[in-house]
Amino acid sequence: MKLLAFDIETANIFDLKPGEDLDDYGPFDITVAATHVVGGEERLWLTNTPDGKTGPNMSRQKAQELLGYLENSQRQGHAVIAWNGLSFDLRWIAHVAGDLSTARRVALKMYDPMFQFFKLKGYPIGLGKVGEGFGIAMKKLMSGADAPKQWKAGNHQAVCDYVIGDTRLTVQIVSEIQRHGAVRWITARGKPAMERMARLRTVEDCLSDPMPDQSWMDEPILEERFTSWLT
Repeated sequence: MKLLAFDIETANIFDLKPGEDLDDYGPFDITVAATHVVGGEERLWLTNTPDGKTGPNMSRQKAQELLGYLENSQRQGHAVIAWNGLSFDLRWIAHVAGDLSTARRVALKMYDPMFQFFKLKGYPIGLGKVGEGFGIAMKKLMSGADAPKQWKAGNHQAVCDYVIGDTRLTVQIVSEIQRHGAVRWITARGKPAMERMARLRTVEDCLSDPMPDQSWMDEPILEERFTSWLT
């Protein structure tokens, strides 16, 4: 299947304290989004002001255009993918676009390997740790927390390069998962780990799977943290 990755950068500036949940600061606005088709086009999605300058936030119209692009790409046979895209990226595109119904359709048909991993193991895993597990050299231009600050400071090109880079990294990692039939990552203790993932499955398929045992966790993450916005 032909992969199409997407990623967003949010506009809201705050400092997340230890133990705080990112969702507590939502809903989020978006500065820029990127899409990357393997062997095809890369696009940046942002809004310009009437005088042609880069705007502070993505407009509702632009977010609606992005949703339409993702849905049309799915209809044309592309596998739309995003790491944690169900819980984060698509959720906030839906908010900015004011179009829950389209976002829900895209979400159910998209591939989110992080959500698929969560349904296997009962806990999430970061894209960076998976990149390390596959030995993929990554050059992070900034952190996700810094991107809104850099955007507000006028460093728009740097943020655009960053969000495009994350879509390329997502495609690279998903390709490795497909090639190996497994997810590899580095644990919090610095140890390599692996979990079989014979094939990528859509969010809709993963939703039908039972949750794994989480009884060993002090504070297990509920599935609703990823899916509550769908309803």
